[in-house]
Amino acid sequence: MTLAYAPVAESVPPSYRPAPPPPQDPPIYRDLMRTWAVGGRTLPGRHDPEWVRLAAPQVRPGQFSASQDPPGDGR
Repeated sequence: MTLAYAPVAESVPPSYRPAPPPPQDPPIYRDLMRTWAVGGRTLPGRHDPEWVRLAAPQVRPGQFSASQDPPGDGR
């Protein structure tokens, strides 16, 4: 009896390999972020309450009255 190598079928998924860790930020960038954080500046990727306030809709529900035209009037 002779044993022969049997190739793996293409339908078999390849083994799982975890993604490599993301590269770290360069030291100069980390220092800049630290300086900005100490100064209270906005930082990329972090919550910014001022931006949320400025980007919020200015019109509040009920601020303007509805149209006085009858529905389906075509105006």
